[in-house]
Order: sequence, then structure tokens, then C-alpha cells
Amino acid sequence: MLLALLGKYLSPYKGPILLVCLFQFAQTIASLYLPGLNAKIIDDGVAQGDTAYIWQVGALMLGVTVVQVVCNLIAIYIGARIAMAVSRDLRAAVFSKVESFGSREVREFGAPTLITRNTNDVQQVQLLLFVTLTLLVSAPMTAIGGLILALREDVQLSGVFLVVLPTLAITLGILIKRMRPLFRLMQTRIDTLNHIMREQITGVRVVRAFVREEHESERFARANELNREIAVQTGRLMAVFFPLLMGFMNLSVVLALWWGAKRVGSGDIEIGQLIAFQQYLIQTLMAVMMSTFIFMIWPRSEVAAERITEVLETVPEIDMDADFPPIAIEWGQVHVGSATYAYPGAEYPVLQDVSFTANPGEMVAIVGSTGSGKSTLLGLISRLLDTTEGSVLLDGYNVKGIRPIDVWSAIGLVPQKAFLFSGTIASNLRYGDPDASDEDLWEALRIAQAKDFVEALPEGLDAPVSQGGTNFSGGQRQRLAIARALVKKPVVYLFDDSFSALDYATDAALRSELAKVTQESTVIIVAQRISTIRNADQIIVLDEGHIVGLGKHDELMEACDVYREIVLSQISEEEAS
Repeated sequence: MLLALLGKYLSPYKGPILLVCLFQFAQTIASLYLPGLNAKIIDDGVAQGDTAYIWQVGALMLGVTVVQVVCNLIAIYIGARIAMAVSRDLRAAVFSKVESFGSREVREFGAPTLITRNTNDVQQVQLLLFVTLTLLVSAPMTAIGGLILALREDVQLSGVFLVVLPTLAITLGILIKRMRPLFRLMQTRIDTLNHIMREQITGVRVVRAFVREEHESERFARANELNREIAVQTGRLMAVFFPLLMGFMNLSVVLALWWGAKRVGSGDIEIGQLIAFQQYLIQTLMAVMMSTFIFMIWPRSEVAAERITEVLETVPEIDMDADFPPIAIEWGQVHVGSATYAYPGAEYPVLQDVSFTANPGEMVAIVGSTGSGKSTLLGLISRLLDTTEGSVLLDGYNVKGIRPIDVWSAIGLVPQKAFLFSGTIASNLRYGDPDASDEDLWEALRIAQAKDFVEALPEGLDAPVSQGGTNFSGGQRQRLAIARALVKKPVVYLFDDSFSALDYATDAALRSELAKVTQESTVIIVAQRISTIRNADQIIVLDEGHIVGLGKHDELMEACDVYREIVLSQISEEEAS
């Protein structure tokens, strides 16, 4: 899977990779040429006392060394740029894929692991790619070339390789096999750390309100300790690599010197040949040592690649790139026909056989107890979810048969949790319409009853907004989110319990102004506050995913016990009449 992933994202960089290989080839040839020159100096220059020859060959060795260093630097530079470019492309691909996910996919993966996969996992693949590109040609070529040249110097002495290399390969194989499951577990533990950290940051107010700082610290400490234990286990295995390699290399050099000294003494080889053989032996083992970097990084990178590929190969429930002709939703009629939706793995559907029609100019309200499926129903209309049975029609078009972008272009959604992006008030409002003028923004703020507090800010529309809008109160965030939807001027408005943080006076004023600008639009409101929806043209009462009441306020008070119970839990019998 790792090779498939790298093969796909390396294909645009074939030219630079070829350059890396060429420079590494030149660097390797130069490094393999140096021991032979060194042997010549010893056997032909030093032995014969020819100083001129020593200077001549020494100058050649210096030139070869410079070429080796320059080629190596260029290869590393190009390899680093390729690794960075591939990691950039990978992050962009993962981010783009996650953007195409619907609510179901995000829920299945979870935000913490998606963040880890797009940061830490991509970084592991990038590190492996950089090391591989750096050693792509030089390590195997140096090992093979050094072995061949050592055989050329003395075949019998090369028997050292028959002892060292198989033993080294078997030992490394055992270590790598033990490391792979540990790396997989390590990535999972990092996911857990991110999950806990994210919860503690976003829920810091709740933690402090319930004086649970110590509990949360202990919870994080436990997860941190589990991660440390795995890191220590993998660290111990990785720590064995280099002492092991150095031990094998030093043992090989001692063995070569002991055996080679006997052959020099018997006159079978010269001192220069022994020194050259020793250098080729060291070069071969150093190449194996450098290759070990790849073997060390490979298991963790392979696990990371699997996790990245899992995201990239996930097929979203909603096809963002559906091959349908563009369609303009201009009227805004919403028809839900026998819609059923069940979350994956759920025992029962959260919505079952829900049917109603909302026409332009009407306000349709949805009420029900917690968990009755109100937000899920809005998710089906806005196509953040797709029905498992039944249909949702906009202007007579089945939403599954048109492009998601055409559905979303016609809808202005104010979610249950009013979320604002970091930036300014103006930049948040222009999410609804990037071309909206300042006058349009102020008008939307006036309707949403947010104009007064925005005008009171020194920067006005340019007032900064922190991530999530946490520098504003809950009611202010809701009004800004409503204004954002108003700037878009859609044909269908969906309000998911978007008035809950407003006081009664602000709620009434906002609904009064909203009715004036939505006379030709379809408005669907999920609300718990009866005063918000009692004048709706239709009220849909949900209970455990079923419609148990459909009609106007007075009709439902007479015919629907569930609705009557909800109403009387908030206002008296006289007020409800």
C-alpha cells in the first residue's frame, strides 16, 4: 500500500527523481574510485618513495572528493524538494477528500484521527521518502560495487562477507518484524491524545465549571503514559540498530585485518590491497547501515500510508462530483416523501416514513422531544445526509439526482451550533455571498437584530472574530449566523434551533423582520420554544422518528397529545389558546 501511494504521487516528479539518481550515481562512482587511488599511493608511491606520484594521485583524490561532495549535496537538495512537494500534495489530497465527506464519514473517522492522518501520518511518509531518495542509488550501488571491488582485490578474504551479511540481514529482519505492530499502536495512541486534548480545549469551560481539572489532567496523563510506553518499546528496538551495526562493522574489520595480515605475510596480497579491501568492506557495511534508516522508518511509514489510503479510498455517501447537468432551484418547494434514515450500525432508523410538503411563502416548524430526529430531517433536506429510503424533492427534483452544489446554492442553513470562522464579521457574513456590499451586510445585521452590537464595536464590520466566534456571546453568534444566511438570499431557509439563545423580545423582533424578507421563500424552523413557531403555517410534530402530528397550532392542541404536552410544559392553558 505504501508503494502504491508513493507511486501515484511521485509520478509527476519523474524528471527530478532521474536527476537525483544521476547525481547519486556520480557520487557513488567517485566514492568507489577513492580506495583504489589510495592503494596506488601506498603500493606505487610510498613503497617506491615517489613523492611526485604521491602528489599527483593525491590531487586526483582531492578532485574526486570534491565531485563526490557536490553531487551528494545536489542530490540531497533535489530529494528534499521532491519529498516536501509530495507531502504537500498528500496533505492537499487528504484535506480535499475530508471536505467531500458527509456527516456520516466524519462521524465514523472522528475529527482527531483525521487531523493526525493529515499531519503526523503524512510527515512519516515524507520522512521515508526523503531518506529513500537520498539513498535510492548510492546505498545499493555502494554495497554491490564495494562487494565486487573487494572480490577483485582478494576472493578468499571476501569470505568475511559470507559470515557478516547473512547474520546482519537475519537480525535486522527480526527487529523490523517486531517493530511494525508497535508503530501501528503508536499511531492509534497519538489519535487518542489528540482526541483528549481537543475535548479539553473545546470543553474548557465545562471542565472548570465542574472543577474537573484534576480529573482531566489524570485522564490525559494516562493516555500520555500509554503513548510513552509504546514509544519506549519502539525506541529500545531502534536503539539496538546502530550498536548492532557498529559491532558487526568493527568485528568485520578486525576479522579482515587478522586474516589479511596472514595473507600479506605469505605474500599473496600487498599492503595496499589489504587497505583497499578494508575500505571496500567499510563502504559496503556503511551502505548497509545507511539502508537501515529506511528499514527503521519503513514500518511506521507503512502504517501511516495505510491510514492515509483509508481516507483517500473512502467513498462518501454523497457524491460531490456527480455527473449531472447544472440545475437552478428557483422556486424552493420542498417535498419529503416517505423519508427514512438509519445511521450505520443503528438498530432502529432515526427517521421513518416522514412525509410533508413546504411551499414558498410558508413557514414550516418542526418540534419534538430530544432525539426525535429534527436535526436529522434538516440534514436530509440540505443533503448533508441521504435518505436510506424515500425521497427529498426540491422544485420536483430528487436531491439525489442533482449536483450537491446546486442543492446547497439554494439553501441557507443556520446550524444548531452557531459556528463562526476566524477572521472578521464581514468575512463571516460574506460566506453567504462573497460579492455582498457593506450595505447588504448591514441590512442583514439589522434583520437579525445584530446591527446594534456590531455598530458598538470600534472596528464595526472589520471587528475580529476568533475561531468558533468565542469572543462573542451565544446570542451574538446566533444572530451573526442568521445574518450570514440572510446575506445569501436563498430560496429555502433552514433554521436548526437557531433562536434558543435569544431573549423573548429579540426573538419576536427578529421573527417579525424575518417574515418580511422571506415572503417568497420557504422557511423551515426547528425550535423548542413554542412562541417561536406557534404562528407557523404548518407544524410537524416528531416523536421517536415518526410524524405524530401535522397541522396548525390550534389543530394540534386539539388532536396531538405530544404537541399539547410540549406546549403546556412552557405556557399555561390560557396562553396556549
